[in-house]
Amino acid sequence: MLNAKTALITGGSSGIGLATAKLMYDNGARVAITGRDLASLEKARQTIGDDVLTLQVDVRSPRDLQAMASQVEQTFGGLDIFFANAGVAFVTPLATTDEAQYDELMDTNVKSVFFSIQAIEPVLRQGASIILNTAWLNHVGVPGRAALSASKAAVRSFARTLSAELLDRRIRVNAISPGLIETPILRRVGQSEFPGQTEADFRKYLEGASEHIPLGRLGRPEEIAAAVLFLASDASSYMLGSEMVVDGGFGEL
Repeated sequence: MLNAKTALITGGSSGIGLATAKLMYDNGARVAITGRDLASLEKARQTIGDDVLTLQVDVRSPRDLQAMASQVEQTFGGLDIFFANAGVAFVTPLATTDEAQYDELMDTNVKSVFFSIQAIEPVLRQGASIILNTAWLNHVGVPGRAALSASKAAVRSFARTLSAELLDRRIRVNAISPGLIETPILRRVGQSEFPGQTEADFRKYLEGASEHIPLGRLGRPEEIAAAVLFLASDASSYMLGSEMVVDGGFGEL
């Protein structure tokens, strides 16, 4: 499906990013992933394939992003697919969220997306596909998640505006909006909402969350990866500035 194409996934060492990198690799793409932790990147390389390009990058750093783009260009010559996946998530109650927490969210979830696309745009080939990872939170109002939800709504907006800006190069920008997916980031959200919870507490939390999903369960990273693969491929050639919601019916029914 992606034979001879090149792909870059930020936050590719775990969760949705890792599952997507593995699926794209298995479908014939040459793949690069980023992450902040070298040990996690090496573990991901062993999972994906020995020839995957691993890059230690802090997506909040414009200098790191420029170095990332240069390394991808040197290795691949150009890029066909960019999945802006890196992000953080934790609860942000109005009364207790401080400026440092707000800045961490916005720098990682919004600023990094804008500047990673700015850095990688010269490397993108004509007709490339950019996929942005937003979330179900950009559609609803959930107590205690104002800043987190706003960060995801901003990413959704980027899919529209950057589609218009990059249209002359036929670069398609679309968004993927996962529901509740069982990943390490979901565990961190739970820990931020209920500090000190045990593994049993976390499992109970997940069971309770599943009761609100029409399909009756949380999603798997591989299910989001399959949707990203579609958006990255020529099969989605008529999709532009759109949002693909993959949430088990959570926000739909």
